[in-house]
Amino acid sequence: MRDGIAIAGTIAVDEIKKIDKYPNRSELTTIQSVRRSIGGAVSNCSVSLAKIDSSLPIEVIALIGHDEKGRFLLSNLEKYKNINLQHIQIMGETPFTDVIQDSSDHSRTFFSYKGNSSSFNESTIDFRNINSTILHVGYILLLDSLDEEDAIYGTKMAKLLKTAQDIGIKSSIDIVSENSNRYKHIVPPSLQYTNYCVINELEAGKSVGITLRDGSGKLLIKKIPEVIFKLKDMGVRDWVVIHTPEGSFGYEGKEIHRVPSLLIENKCIKGTVGAGDAFVSGVLYGALKGLGLRASMELGTAAAASSLLEEDSTSGVKRYAELLGMYRDFPKRKFEEELHC
Repeated sequence: MRDGIAIAGTIAVDEIKKIDKYPNRSELTTIQSVRRSIGGAVSNCSVSLAKIDSSLPIEVIALIGHDEKGRFLLSNLEKYKNINLQHIQIMGETPFTDVIQDSSDHSRTFFSYKGNSSSFNESTIDFRNINSTILHVGYILLLDSLDEEDAIYGTKMAKLLKTAQDIGIKSSIDIVSENSNRYKHIVPPSLQYTNYCVINELEAGKSVGITLRDGSGKLLIKKIPEVIFKLKDMGVRDWVVIHTPEGSFGYEGKEIHRVPSLLIENKCIKGTVGAGDAFVSGVLYGALKGLGLRASMELGTAAAASSLLEEDSTSGVKRYAELLGMYRDFPKRKFEEELHC
């Protein structure tokens, strides 16, 4: 009988550098601190899930290099007894990301070295030995081999997700945020074979060709239903969820749920590097446990907020019961616009 969640795709070491303020081109800025942590969808989601529920079966599917960074990743994942590492393959060089955190506004800028992630393809996963109920794969636009065209399914990623669904595994995707026009070509084929699409407003907007922020950076809430409905029409079977710093918006086919983010004082925010993956982890845990969409979004919201309390991607994530209390007790943001469907 299937149980648990498998996390596949991008794994990396995050080299986190906190700076005073991001400089203009050719200018200098001061590095305040340097630290290292696990990163990428595989590390972030698997550890977040392990912290939410220490009894949850978690399968990790990734390529790790035979190098010092690879050993660092393995040593951290091995700390969690409910994370199954038997699907990891050792080859090539371990990917890493320089994460530049701006102290002035808590924004993040990423410089990524793909390493062996370009070799992760539809053959990397041995579906005969996967025991999970849900397979989460991230990130589209960062896994070069899976982004390649497929004559039948559109992309290799779509083919992989179709294979999972055909054997009774529910599929989940995440997309990397980048400034490009690749979204509308590469993302849609995968949506046809996705059960849970949990992405941020930039990724959602670019995937359907609708901008969700104006020139000043204000979230255009009234446009969100159109984007959600387009994503659902592209084939997402169960849940479409768009998460933003202001709050999240989810649709299961009946109504759009709107969940505000928790208000965390700026002085308490140490880092934002893992908030998106923490949110996804909470939502997927809720989906697995049958909590319903809104309750799952609330759990994801609390998980994302808890991750802000530490500099790295996972140290701040709390246990399930603590997250429920956190969502209940913390003040919430207020949306500036009404949502009209």
